[in-house]
Formats: sequence, C-alpha cells, structure tokens
Amino acid sequence: MKNKRTVVIGFIGTQLDNRTGTARWEKWRPTVALAQQPDVLVHRFDILFSGTAGRLVHDVGADIAKVSPETTVVPHELPIADAWDFELVYAALFDFARNYPFDTDREDYWIHITTGSHVAQICLFLLTEARFFPGRLVQTSPPRRQGSSDPGSFALIDLDLSRYDQIAQRFTREQAEGVAFLKSGIATRNPQFNGLIDEIERVAIRSKAPMLLMGPTGAGKSFLARRIYDLKKARHQLEGRFVEINCATLHGDGAASTLFGHVKGSFTGASADRPGLLRSAHRGLLFLDEIGELGLDEQAMLLKAVEEKRFLPVGSDNEVQSDFQLIAGTNRDLGHEVAAGRFREDLYARINLWTYQLPGLADRPEDIEPNLAYLLTQFGHENGQMVRFNKEARERFMQFAVSPQAAWRGNFRDLAASVTRMAILAENGTVTEAVVAQELGRLQALWRPIATNAAHEAVDLETVLGNEVAGQLDTFDTMQLRSVIAVCRKSRSLSDAGRKLYNVSREAKAKPNDADRLKKYLARFGLEWADVC
Repeated sequence: MKNKRTVVIGFIGTQLDNRTGTARWEKWRPTVALAQQPDVLVHRFDILFSGTAGRLVHDVGADIAKVSPETTVVPHELPIADAWDFELVYAALFDFARNYPFDTDREDYWIHITTGSHVAQICLFLLTEARFFPGRLVQTSPPRRQGSSDPGSFALIDLDLSRYDQIAQRFTREQAEGVAFLKSGIATRNPQFNGLIDEIERVAIRSKAPMLLMGPTGAGKSFLARRIYDLKKARHQLEGRFVEINCATLHGDGAASTLFGHVKGSFTGASADRPGLLRSAHRGLLFLDEIGELGLDEQAMLLKAVEEKRFLPVGSDNEVQSDFQLIAGTNRDLGHEVAAGRFREDLYARINLWTYQLPGLADRPEDIEPNLAYLLTQFGHENGQMVRFNKEARERFMQFAVSPQAAWRGNFRDLAASVTRMAILAENGTVTEAVVAQELGRLQALWRPIATNAAHEAVDLETVLGNEVAGQLDTFDTMQLRSVIAVCRKSRSLSDAGRKLYNVSREAKAKPNDADRLKKYLARFGLEWADVC
C-alpha cells in the first residue's frame, strides 16, 4: 500500500533532548531533529518515558509542534524504576509492544534507538529483530557543525540476522517460548520431533513461503497449522483469519467454487456471489488439509493464486486478489502422486520448499506420557474437574501404551478419546486400575477389525483407479475390488490369482479359465494385471 503514515517510537533523551531557553534551538536534540527532517513527514511520534521525565516530554512535544505541526505527539509512561535493569526494561517494552495497536497496512514504524539508555537501545533492537515491533530501526546523527539549524541526518536499518549473530543469541528465550507455544507447552521428549518443531518455529517467523506438513491422519497437522498461525499473528506477521478446509470434502464443480468463489448466475444454484476461502484468508493463513485430494483443474488454479496472489472466481472475467500464506497437509506421498500423474509437478515444487514429516504416536512412545498429562489437564480445564491416575492405573496404562500391542492407528485422536473416556468414568476424579483395564479392552477391540482387514485396507483404490473413478464406486464394489486386488498382489501370476479367487466355482466348469475370468473382472474397472500388481 502506498502513502503509508510514518510513525516513530522511541524514548525521550533525558540528556540529549533536555535543552532549555532560546539557545535550545542551537543545540542538536535527536527527538526534535527527527521531526525536522526535510524529506520526511512524521505523522505520529510515540515518545516513551519513565519516572520524572513527563515534563520534558511535554516541552519536547511543544517544540515538535512548532517545527512540524502535522506531527501528533503521544506520550507513553512505562513502569521502569531503573533504566539500567535489563529485565525491567525488557519486560516493560515487551508488554508495550504486545498491547500496541500496530496497523502495518496503513503505517510504517520506525524504532528510534538514538535516545534512551544503552539497555533500552539493546531491548528495542531485540524486540524489533524478533518482530514484536514490526518496523525498522532508525538512528539519528548530529550535524557536523553545532549551532546551525541543520537537523542532522538519519539512517534506517533493516535487520539482517546473519550480521548480528552475537546479539541474536540473547534472544534464545523468546525462541524457546515460540517452540513451547507450537507444542502447547507439552514437554515432548522425542529428539527428532523436538528438532522438527524447533526448525518449524524459525521458519514460521522468518518465511512467508508455503509449508507442507506430511503425516498420517491424527498426527496433528491441523493443530500445528493453527498454532503456527497464532504464533505469526502474535508477531504482527498476519492480520487476517485462519481458514481451514479438508480437500477430501471437495467434489466436482463445488470444489472450485468453495476455494475460489463464484459470481451470481455462474451455474445452477449460484443465486449470489460467493467470495471463496482464498479471499476469506486474505492477509491470514489458509490451511488446505489433504491437498492431494484436489482435482487437477483446482491444482492449476491454486498454483496461480499462490504464485501471483490473484485468480479468477468461477464464472468471472475479472481477477481478484488475496495475499494469504499457505500451509498444506497430506497423508499421501505427493512425489508418488506426481509420478502417477495425479498431482501437478509445478504445484508440488511450489509447496515443497518447507516440508515436514510429522511422525505418528507409535513412532514417539516417549511422548505418550507428557501428552497424557496434557490431555488430563485440558480435560480438567474444560470440565472444571481435576482428574488423576492412581499409581497402579498409570503404570498399567503406560505399560500398554508403549508396547507393540498399542497400534495407535488414529494417533493422537485415539489417545485423546481414550483419556476422555477414562476421565469421564473416573470416580471422585481418580482413574483406577479397573477403569484402565476396561479402556484397554476398548482400544484392543477398536484396532482388531482394522488389523483383520489390513490387507484389504492397504489397497488404495484412489491410487489404482484415480480419485474420480474410485469416488464413483458403490461400497459393495469398493470392498470387493479391494479384496480381489489384495489376492492378486499375493499371487505369482494372473492364473494363480484366478485359481485362488474362483477355487469353488471352477470345479463346476468342464474347462475352467480362471485367468480369463479374472481378466474380464478387472477390465470392468479399466484395469489390467500390470495395473494392480
């Protein structure tokens, strides 16, 4: 946006700004001088002060009004008893930044670091580098010759973290807080997962590029995407909404309309304009879960929207704009989908800059216990009742939870549901060994049918047939075809598979041709032996 208002935030200089009498105009005063710059109009000057400096702020504000009537001076008193106490100064500035109504769409922020104690200058640097102050540092310098009306010069400093590694190390606490925030304060112990979240925190703060979160259902992709959004919004990097959609729910013509919007009359039933989710996510974050389920046409439209920030709503000849950040989620191998022609290679390349594989719960057994504690605490907050395990119950549940018998096929969804059931059944807020025994039976029963049909479930018909064809099958055909393909994959040849599949009916035929029967069955779905094996 052009013609943004310039806003300066900085401390009053109790020494450099403190000039009295008419001779003060012959002295260089950094705060006044910044408002005197001939090529810059400061629309607002937020002057920070503490203690007894209020009178000085008033006097400096009056002088700024004389040299720059267009500048509004806003004083802010901070609770700093000792300007050289790093903890006090940092805490006061941190609270100020968190509560300040930044409007980066309409205003540019200059953080003045010429005045104030050295501790204040360091704290302003750190908070600006961390984007709690979403602006640039400004340094003012006096004129070469004192006693003139020359206001001196100023320089804007764009922070480059690589040039300030020594100072950036002092900000590790805030980075650790960001990592803890992404994990909801759960003290996870898996080193690979902790390293992954640590990198995601750094990337989320420093990059606007798309991110791709991969992992099985229930691994926490949606939860992590929302936490990334909350983290970036707290740093004033996003101002819009968090918009989420599971692409597996999008089908046919409605998919493009849901994502990109449509204009009235563009198709039957389009009785009014619809903005679409991409426009709803303007200046916010769009999370497209199961992005591998999108059709090829929608993928092409999405690529243009991600690269150019503009696209055509359905039925419209006029492009619209939306500046959103994209996070995509999938439980598919998109590289394999690209090779199979079901996912666009150019879109995959565009969203594959930052790709993270979230492990399932069974791959992080050491994290089950801290997540168990977190879920119990969360249940207590939501239901107003504290729930605990007794010693024997906790030991029995944890022994099972980390054993090979615990499949955790639904990952954290299974664990959350399990904790909820036990907490509800807990008498007087205590989960007993009897409650745990009952719950373990439920979990084993939950996972048993899936284990029994594992070979059938492992057959992904969408991979074999394509999304559209697989989506048009009746449940009967789906289950039957999966069973047939599962047998084919365990057989040496077409004839071998036919003999297994027609082992009873073939006895009634004088000249059984099992291979031909199986070949014709597969042909009903446009398949050949090579397609399924």
